[in-house]
Amino acid sequence: MSDLKPQARLDYDLVMLGSTIALMIIGILFIYSSGVTSEGILVSNEYIKQIIWAGLGVGLLILLSFIDYAKLRDYAPYIYGIFIIILIYTRFFGRLVNGARSWVGIGEIGIQPSEFMKLATILFLARFLNDSKRNMRDIGRVLVSCLIVGIPMLLILIQPDFGTSLVFLPILLGMLFISGVRLSYIAYIALLIGLTGFFTVIPFWQQYILKRSIPFFQLFTEAPYSYLILIITSFLFAMALMGYLMTKKKYSNWLTSTFFWLSFYFSNLALSIGLSSVAGKVLKEYQIRRLIVFLDPSIDPRGSGWNIIQSMTAIGSGGFFGKGFLQGTQSHYRFLPQQSTDFIFSIISEEIGFWGCMLIFSLFFIILYRCLFIIKNVRDGFAVLLAAGMASMFFFHFIINVGMAMGIMPITGIPLFFLSYGGSSLWTALSGIGLMLSIYIRRFRQ
Repeated sequence: MSDLKPQARLDYDLVMLGSTIALMIIGILFIYSSGVTSEGILVSNEYIKQIIWAGLGVGLLILLSFIDYAKLRDYAPYIYGIFIIILIYTRFFGRLVNGARSWVGIGEIGIQPSEFMKLATILFLARFLNDSKRNMRDIGRVLVSCLIVGIPMLLILIQPDFGTSLVFLPILLGMLFISGVRLSYIAYIALLIGLTGFFTVIPFWQQYILKRSIPFFQLFTEAPYSYLILIITSFLFAMALMGYLMTKKKYSNWLTSTFFWLSFYFSNLALSIGLSSVAGKVLKEYQIRRLIVFLDPSIDPRGSGWNIIQSMTAIGSGGFFGKGFLQGTQSHYRFLPQQSTDFIFSIISEEIGFWGCMLIFSLFFIILYRCLFIIKNVRDGFAVLLAAGMASMFFFHFIINVGMAMGIMPITGIPLFFLSYGGSSLWTALSGIGLMLSIYIRRFRQ
């Protein structure tokens, strides 16, 4: 029997599809613009490649939309495993581009497996969270989910590709939230991410921006003080956990709750200190410097600071109506680095101004709204989690890339989906839209 109601057979979310295609067209136009010099000479054929990738990507989108998303559920572990193997291969034998060994391919033809790993992880995590809802406690679900997300994150981080690895974190948090995991566990992960990031960058913030050390922060970031704090907090966590377990069934809820929250904070502090120590050794200094340079671009005016300064100049000079298509100065005089990829939003802002930015914002918000509509109205648990993962991925790419271009977010190298130049990121985004449309068509399934 068909799983669709009769009126849903030819149903298609044309609003989401139209917004996606509109963003791609805008992206191609401004990738073309980024390849034109101040003399009006076209020096790049990136826009032609983007047209080819867009055409093939739309075909992939349509194919995925008509494939029953539920069939992918059975293959999710295999898809995940295959891309893990590809990531391992990429780390050792991949092509080195911009300091990261993150590409595989033949000759000029290549893909970035880490982009497709996002989709594989979302599929596998959606299957696990849906299947484990009735037969596993929340703590177990959270730990296994962190493992599912942590393995590809680590493999991507050692490429090294810090920006792409970050995308997995909002995917994890968004899917855990939708799956109904206790909010205290989600808050724990969010706090752990925040404290780890804070302890990782604070030494560089003191060195480059504050230009002096704060003794209190040294306790958490500099050996041997940090090791001593780690030992103390680990001991306090063990004592609090023991108190929680001993009072859980014998004493008042107030006493048990106190021990629970003490173990919550002490374990979080200990883990964040340990993870920040590892991050400080894994991440390169230039990567960590990128995370703080947006606070004061003058600390690296010819490096990461240059990117932010030129991007903000381009956005500010666009005004309300912009300078006109092909009339931007920052891009055509080649002041903007990576202008067809990381800073495509800066070109758009300069040439079509505030109203153009509002158009981009509106199209993205339409896509995100349709994602939320699907999450709210679909009846299949696996589909809900799958849509939540896609929505989290789209939102994070948008908010980080735009914020980076405006100088209010760290530089991470995350592309702006549908607009930035690049086949792998475009196909990943279009595949995500294809899966969302597949869910939309079959949203009446019980």
